[in-house]
Amino acid sequence: MGKIATMRHKKNGKQKGFTLLELLVVLGIIAMLAGIVGPQVMKHMGESKTKAAKVQIEDLASTLDMYKLDAGSYPTTEQGLIALVEAPDNAKHWSGPYLSKSKIPLDPWQNEYHYVFPGEHGKFDIFSYGADGKEGGTGEDQDVVSWE
Repeated sequence: MGKIATMRHKKNGKQKGFTLLELLVVLGIIAMLAGIVGPQVMKHMGESKTKAAKVQIEDLASTLDMYKLDAGSYPTTEQGLIALVEAPDNAKHWSGPYLSKSKIPLDPWQNEYHYVFPGEHGKFDIFSYGADGKEGGTGEDQDVVSWE
C-alpha cells in the first residue's frame, strides 16, 4: 500500500485522500469518547488530590511528634507549623529543621494547612478546607483532617 498513512490508494496516477465526511465522522467519534472519558479522569484527579492531602497531613503529624520529643511540647497555635523549620523564640531544645525543605508544604490546592494546638479532636488538629477553601463540602471540596 501507499507511503503515507493518510493516502488510501492511487487511481489513474492521482492520489486519493480521506473525504471531509470521513474526517468529520472520526472527529465526532473522538469528541464522543472525550465526553465519556473526560469526566471520569477529572473525578480521579480530584480524589488523588484529597489522598495527597491526607498523606501530607500524616507526615506533618509525624514531624510534630519528633518536634515534641525534642522541645517537650507541640508548637502553639501562634507558633504554627513554621516552628518545624524555624526555631521559635522561646525554644530551648529545638533540634530542627524537622522537614527536609525549608518551608511548610502547601496543600494540593496551593493553600496553607491549618494547625491548632491543643486540638479539639486530638492532641493537635491539622486540616485543609479542600479545593473550595471553605469549611465543609463534598468531593474535592471536602475538608481533609488529621483526626479521621
